[in-house]
Amino acid sequence: MGRVVVEVMPKPEILDPQGKAVVGALPRLGFTQFTSVRQGKRFELEVDGDVTPEILAAAQQAAETMLSNPIIEDVVRVVDASEVGA
Repeated sequence: MGRVVVEVMPKPEILDPQGKAVVGALPRLGFTQFTSVRQGKRFELEVDGDVTPEILAAAQQAAETMLSNPIIEDVVRVVDASEVGA
């Protein structure tokens, strides 16, 4: 059984209130080295069999049409999960 990882992030020009909340909380917890946070989404899509180029292309299309909102988000990565150690 294969797995595809899809990562979606808000476009750079879009305000990220969740990221702002996290970056505000980090210093209170002692993490002062971080100056910015952007929070995105990660999807893991399982398939029967191996992840092929055709499966990755279908996952890319699904990411662009259903898993993300193309007006405010970018699909930043579609990859075989075995390549990211997931």
